[in-house]
Amino acid sequence: MTKIYNVLFLCTGNSARSILAESILSKEGEGRFRAYSAGSHPKGEVHPLALKTLAALGYPDNGFRSKSWDEFAVEGAPAFDFIFTVCDNAAGETCPVWIGHPMTAHWGVEDPAAVDGPEFEKERAFSQAARFLKNRIMAFVSLPIASIDKLALESKLRQIGAMEGATGSSGKGA
Repeated sequence: MTKIYNVLFLCTGNSARSILAESILSKEGEGRFRAYSAGSHPKGEVHPLALKTLAALGYPDNGFRSKSWDEFAVEGAPAFDFIFTVCDNAAGETCPVWIGHPMTAHWGVEDPAAVDGPEFEKERAFSQAARFLKNRIMAFVSLPIASIDKLALESKLRQIGAMEGATGSSGKGA
């Protein structure tokens, strides 16, 4: 039986980037990965443009909710194999102690929800964030995780975080 890896995407608000990443990995890694997302200070709602962008790209766009990372730091929560921060604020925060000591990396991209301007500029920002995240996720799902040693895998995860569109320090972990 093939191992299914649990992956958590973290951001501060859990309303845009982490939701995009959760949806993209759910589809692109189906059968190999289970994707989750959470925030240190969740907004309480998913940004409508995140859902619109996912639908336009053919990714799942329903069933998502903005939730706290505390939900995943309790007894009975999934044990994560990987945790990726997708915003610089979450990368710098003190995270809960994760069960199982997952591998971590920072995959920061600009916050599309922070774009102020006409609707087309906001939509373009969401589309760009989704593209940057998809590129990272496609590189991640192509890794030979089961046959690569831990140090090499950590190095690859950091390299993925430094791909086009990277923000902040890609060497930080979750």
